[in-house]
Order: sequence, then structure tokens, then C-alpha cells
Amino acid sequence: MIGFLGEYEVTLDSKGRFLLPAGLKKQMPEEDAASFVINRGFEKCLTLYPLKSWEPIFSNISKLNDFDPKVREFRRWFLNGATQMDLDSAGRLLIPKNLADHAGLEKDVVLVSAVNKIEIWDKLKYQQFFDSFSPEAYSDLAAEVMQGKTE
Repeated sequence: MIGFLGEYEVTLDSKGRFLLPAGLKKQMPEEDAASFVINRGFEKCLTLYPLKSWEPIFSNISKLNDFDPKVREFRRWFLNGATQMDLDSAGRLLIPKNLADHAGLEKDVVLVSAVNKIEIWDKLKYQQFFDSFSPEAYSDLAAEVMQGKTE
């Protein structure tokens, strides 16, 4: 399983491309370091999945019951805009315009590890997210979601 750590600041060029940082590339097996799926995130960010991380998610979604209206709604939201992409010869990824608009990406971007995927945030929105979250709220959230999960 692929697992990422760290956050990296990158700059989008005039065409909406960014250079995948060496620190992230080093965390991927060489054979998995060139193909990705980019998609809308749950917040106002994008999610970049190495193809190997995307495939089991897509497989699970493909097995859901088409006759359930909630499944159809979820698929529309989750798969809307999902795009497969490869690094170009210079090691850059091109963010599709519709996805860049969704996340409000213009120039300064932060790539954030999220276990087996990478979140792509506008730098200012990412800073605002953390500025609005107190240490006490973080502590309460950690206690709630990690209850009984640590060793």
C-alpha cells in the first residue's frame, strides 16, 4: 500500500501545471509514480490518487447497487470530474481547468499527504482552514475519531 507523509508547496504555471515534488515521488514505488487520477475532494480541494490507490476505490464504487438512488447520487458527486493523468516528460501534472476552478487554484498551491492520496489546496484556503481550527477543537476531534484506535 502507498502511504504519504508531508506537505509541499508548489506553484502552478500559466497552463495550470505543477512539478510533482521529489519528496512525494520518493514515497511511491517507481512503477506507480507516473499515473494518477485527480478528482474533487470532499472540501474545496482536489484529491490526487496514484492509479494503484484509485483502482480499488473505483472497483468498490462499480459494485454498488445501481437501483439505489443514493448510490447513483454518490457516484455522480464522487466521479464528476475524475480524470486520469500521467506525468509529462518534465515531471509535471496538468490540473484540468474545471477542477482548478472548483478548488479555487490560481498559483500558490499546497500538496498535503492524506494516507494513500494527496490533497491539493489553494495555499490561502489551506492556511485559513488551520487558522480557524483551535488546538482544543483538534484535541476533541482526535479523541472522538481515535477512541480505542491507538496502541
